[in-house]
Amino acid sequence: MKPIARNELLDLGAYEQIRERFRARIIAEKKQRRFSPAPELSVVFENRDTALFQIQEMLRTERITKESGIAHELETYNELVPGEGELSATMFVEIAERDPRERRLVELAGLEHRLALEIDGTRIAARNETHGILEDRTTAVHYLKFPLGTGSRAAAALLEIAAAAAAGATSGAEGRAFFLVDHPHLSARAPLPATLLSALAEDLRAPA
Repeated sequence: MKPIARNELLDLGAYEQIRERFRARIIAEKKQRRFSPAPELSVVFENRDTALFQIQEMLRTERITKESGIAHELETYNELVPGEGELSATMFVEIAERDPRERRLVELAGLEHRLALEIDGTRIAARNETHGILEDRTTAVHYLKFPLGTGSRAAAALLEIAAAAAAGATSGAEGRAFFLVDHPHLSARAPLPATLLSALAEDLRAPA
């Protein structure tokens, strides 16, 4: 996918006029792109729309109007936009109470290096793009990329699985796409839901 360009951003006044409709659309889109591979984890797969929404919301919340500030937000959130043959995700460790969360983050040190997708038997390790990782703990938010590769077997299989799921052909979709967590203190092999598979297929088909 192409990075978001400066001329795609609305000024604060113009954004306020369309915000309610745009926000409702992105919330609905994120609902399809979010799933929980384990009770403590929530994953949202990102695209240009979700990144654009993050930028516009940051500009609005922080009242950013200077070009240097706008450029910073563009650079920051364009990192969420998947490149060609890639999938991009934000993963959250969701534990409400502070003390149990802090203990768990220490226990899950290195979690960001133990994540992968499994597509039709092919394992695609997550590339960790989170800044500020510490050796003795993990973070509550992780930024991940999954490099399937352009025209790869995994990419072709995902498109096939998504098409089967969309057509209701469960025998062609079930048991073929998973989110993997392989940590000594947390493990999961969670099947990707059909709505998410459809969204990921769109991401792979998006123009570079």
